[in-house]
Amino acid sequence: MDFAHSPKAADYIQRVSAFIADHVTPNEETYLSQLKHGAQPWNVPPIMEEMKAKAKAAGLWNLFLPDTEYGAGLTNLEYAPLAELMGRSLITPEVFNCNAPDTGNMEVLVQYGSREQKKHWLKPLLDGKIRSAFCMTEPEVASSDATNMRATAVVKGDEIIINGRKWWSSGIGHPNCAFVIFMGLTDPSAPKYSQHSMVLVPIDAPGLKIERMVPVFGALDEPYGHGEVSFTDVRVPMENFISGSGRGFEIAQGRLGPGRIHHCMRIIGAAERALELMCQRSLTRVAFGKPLALLGGNRDIIANARMAIEQARLLTLKAAWLMDTVGVKGAKSEISQIKVVAPNMAQLVIDQAIQMHGGAGLSEDFPLTGLYAYARMLRLADGPDEVHRASIAKGELKAQAERAGMKGEI
Repeated sequence: MDFAHSPKAADYIQRVSAFIADHVTPNEETYLSQLKHGAQPWNVPPIMEEMKAKAKAAGLWNLFLPDTEYGAGLTNLEYAPLAELMGRSLITPEVFNCNAPDTGNMEVLVQYGSREQKKHWLKPLLDGKIRSAFCMTEPEVASSDATNMRATAVVKGDEIIINGRKWWSSGIGHPNCAFVIFMGLTDPSAPKYSQHSMVLVPIDAPGLKIERMVPVFGALDEPYGHGEVSFTDVRVPMENFISGSGRGFEIAQGRLGPGRIHHCMRIIGAAERALELMCQRSLTRVAFGKPLALLGGNRDIIANARMAIEQARLLTLKAAWLMDTVGVKGAKSEISQIKVVAPNMAQLVIDQAIQMHGGAGLSEDFPLTGLYAYARMLRLADGPDEVHRASIAKGELKAQAERAGMKGEI
C-alpha cells in the first residue's frame, strides 16, 4: 500500500485548498445570513450559486466521479483527501457539486442509467442545475434490514405504479430538487435480492407528497431537508426503471460503497476542523490563571483526538485503496469498519471541542453543533453501527474458520 499522493491528486489538493481558503471560508457567514433572511426556510443563498460558478470555471467540479467522461477521473484514493477538505464545512461539498445524495444518484445514473435517463436527469445534475433525493428508508419498518421494505413499484400495463411512504429522504426540501430515486418492492415471488427495483420519479408527479420535513436535533437542515414522503398511485412510464426491474439491491450495493468512503473522509475533515478549533480555544482562553491547554487532562484530550483522527484516516485510505485495486466486494470488511470507526471518532472529538468551548460551543458562533449532528446522524445513515459490526464479525469468523479448517454456520 502506497498512500503517497499522485501528482494529479497533489495538484487537486492544492487547488481545492486554495479555493476553499479564498472563496468558501470567507463566505460561510454570508451564506448563513442569506439563508436566514431569504424566503424562509427553503431558499438557495445567492452566494452558493456564485461559489459554484467559480468552482466550475476553475475546473473543480464533479471531482468524485472516476469516469473522465463525467468527472475528474480520480480514483477513490485520489479523491479521499479532497472529500476530507470539503468535510470541514457543511456547505463546501455543494460548492464543488460533490454533495450527497446527488453524488450517489449521479453514480447510479452513470453506472446503470439508460442513454435517455442520462440525458434527461444526469446531465442537469452534472451541471449543478438541479438537485435530487434518494427514497429508500421507511418509517413503518426497521430499515436497517432493507428486505423489510413495504413500499411498492408494481408494473401494470405500460406503467409502474408506486405506493408507500419513505422518510429521511435527504435533499428533497431543496428548491431545485427535480426528482427522486425510489426503491420499492416489485416482485415478492422473485429471489430475495431480485424483488426490488429502483425507479426515477419526478418531484412533481401526481400522488407524490412531501408530508413534512423531519428535524435533526431540532434543526431542519435547510435548504436541503430530510423529508417524509408519501407515494399514492404515482404513475411513471416503464422506461423510468433504472437498469430494469429487480435490480434494486444490486444498484444499492454499487451506490453505497463509494458513498461510504465519501462520508467517512468528509467526517474526518469535520473532526480535523473541530480539533483545530479546540486547540485554538485551549491556547487563547484562560481559566484559573492558566490557558485551558494547561488545565486538567486537556493535553491528553488533544493528543488522543490527534491519534484517533490519524487512525481513522489510515483505515479509510486503506479501504479506498482496496476499492481501487480489488473492487467494492474485496473491500467489504474495510468499508464496514470505516463506517463504524470514522463517525464514532468524529462524534467524540467534536463533543470534546464543544466542551472546550463551554457555552460558546453550543451556539451558532461556531460550527460545532452542526458538525456534531452530522457525525451522530452518520452512525445511522447507510447502515447503523450494529449492522456493520455484524458484517465485519461474520467475515472475520468465516476467514478464521477457513484457516483453522473448521466447519459450521457463521
